[in-house]
Amino acid sequence: MSMQNRQTVSLDKIHITDEFWSRYLDLVQYEMLPYQWKAINDEIPEAPPSHSIENFRIAAHEKEGAYYGALFQDTDVYKWLEGVSYILAQRCDSFLEQQADKVVELIAQAQCDDGYLDTYVILHPEYERWSNLMEGHELYCAGHLIEAAVAYYCATGKHMILTVATRFADLICQTFGDGDGQIHGYPGHPEIELALVKLADVTGNGAYLRQAKYFLDRRGSGKNWFLAEEERPGFHHQFPEFADYDPRYSQSHLPVREQKTAEGHAVRAVYLYCGMVDVAERTQDETLLRAAGTIWDNIVGRRMYLTGSIGSSGVLERFTCDYDLPNERNYSESCASIGLLQLGIRLARLYKDASYIDVAELALYNTVLAGVALDGKSFFYVNPLEVVPETCMSHTSMAHVKPVRQKWFGVACCPPNIARTIASLGLFVYSLEDATVFLNFFVSNTADLPDGTHIEVKTDYPRENTIEVMMSEIKEIRTLAIRVPHFARNYRVILGSQEIPYAKTLHRGYCHIALDGVQTVSIRITFEAPPVFVRANSRVAADAGKVAIKRGPQVYCAEETDNGKPLSAVYVDTSHRPEEQRAENGVVTVHFSGYRRTGNSTALYSTDDSFIMEKTEFVAVPYYCWGNRTPGEMAVWLKELIRLPDEGKK
Repeated sequence: MSMQNRQTVSLDKIHITDEFWSRYLDLVQYEMLPYQWKAINDEIPEAPPSHSIENFRIAAHEKEGAYYGALFQDTDVYKWLEGVSYILAQRCDSFLEQQADKVVELIAQAQCDDGYLDTYVILHPEYERWSNLMEGHELYCAGHLIEAAVAYYCATGKHMILTVATRFADLICQTFGDGDGQIHGYPGHPEIELALVKLADVTGNGAYLRQAKYFLDRRGSGKNWFLAEEERPGFHHQFPEFADYDPRYSQSHLPVREQKTAEGHAVRAVYLYCGMVDVAERTQDETLLRAAGTIWDNIVGRRMYLTGSIGSSGVLERFTCDYDLPNERNYSESCASIGLLQLGIRLARLYKDASYIDVAELALYNTVLAGVALDGKSFFYVNPLEVVPETCMSHTSMAHVKPVRQKWFGVACCPPNIARTIASLGLFVYSLEDATVFLNFFVSNTADLPDGTHIEVKTDYPRENTIEVMMSEIKEIRTLAIRVPHFARNYRVILGSQEIPYAKTLHRGYCHIALDGVQTVSIRITFEAPPVFVRANSRVAADAGKVAIKRGPQVYCAEETDNGKPLSAVYVDTSHRPEEQRAENGVVTVHFSGYRRTGNSTALYSTDDSFIMEKTEFVAVPYYCWGNRTPGEMAVWLKELIRLPDEGKK
């Protein structure tokens, strides 16, 4: 059994019964994947063309034509296939499986005789393989191919796509290394590292793990590979913005073990850190793991938005500096939050520390879900925390911010990434270590653990905060560790009919319940998570004098459709507690008191202070829901009404 299977419950052994998440799994299966299939086949007239499948057909000599799209267009197909794989691992869908089988055959036909596979390079014969690792995405595409192959093989048992992936991985292992005639470089866009670890797990071939470690060990060591590429005769940039290249952009400015802050392109960064944790786990490399943990602390403590999004710069989609978290022009790519989610799950599994799950859950319930419309057919690539639609103008610094979700993108990495992430939810719920099962995410499900123990969870979290856990046929499991979220108040554990003093068993955010000598057990967890006002560190200039609302793992926002405009004129009265209310559609809204500043002056600037503060009641909705009604303004952070102490009291 692979390490991955020892530490998770495989998708075929868990059945999600959760009202909230079952709806999303249905959305992936019946709406998102079919819609995305049409998108990558250029069958949505109002969406930007993809040409992803067409590129494979041309490379496979099924059709004639020229390559179209970004040089990493292949990955849209791979991530779609991975999403299909996770659905097939849990549910029977013969139509999706037939589509996927045809895609696998097409991918195999496009592969070169020596195992190489990248349709951009194949269809550009003038382009020399591996000649531009700085900007080229050959290894990035290979990583997503490998992830899809492992997922499809595990779901169906079919070998064809796994054979394609191992042939390409073997070629990569032959091509890159310190030996004579090998390339001593590493990918400009990390991804291959974590993928090779997955391939090593499923095949048992240690060469893939060693190759992943090689890429990590070489990165940032000695003369920077990408700067050396620039110096070669005839080199030219594929992306004009890469001129005057900054190695921090690709996390190659220092050896990875010496890096202490999150730098550069946010997606590249978190994919790299995931690879570091995976390799560290399997090689017992404490220095690699410590480096990843240090960077995590920098992200969460100084460079992460309240919504679990990362990457504050709209230029180069990157981290900037500590506490630089603008709300209206940030990038916060959906893929970056997916990477943060994956990194948190990895670190939680290794350290048995629930604080990592708290952050992973934050990213999942806010930015990841906000990336897709409630109908599954439009998407956010960029996830701002404040939107004034009129300012989101093309050919300006705000062009990257969209006030409404888009049907598709010319660079469409986010939509299939969201689909594959939601479809793989079951892999996140539990983790296993020796005789302990950790309950990480509160999702209604039934599951059969590897030792034969049956577990059932019932909950309506996060709308309600009661979690019932029933375990039967307990065999080797000796401890159940249930997460205690950092925001939980009055946390109570009832074992059978008796409340137990859980605090005595609390370790790193998990309540540990002993199961020795029992074959069945019933546990009930309750806690409170009312809506609360949140304030940012005073160093976050964008949020000074403002508050946000958070309820459990969900961040809330105000929308114009409920509260009118401009939202910049809203002042929250934090002396009154926010109150929650469940809407007819099941969404929990939050109602709060405040004032709206109004005045009669139409002047741009005025010395007249005769404005009016009108007392008003306002409504906030979960951030993931925003933009699903009439388009308009949106804001997470709102001005706080400041009440100064009575100056007469000295």
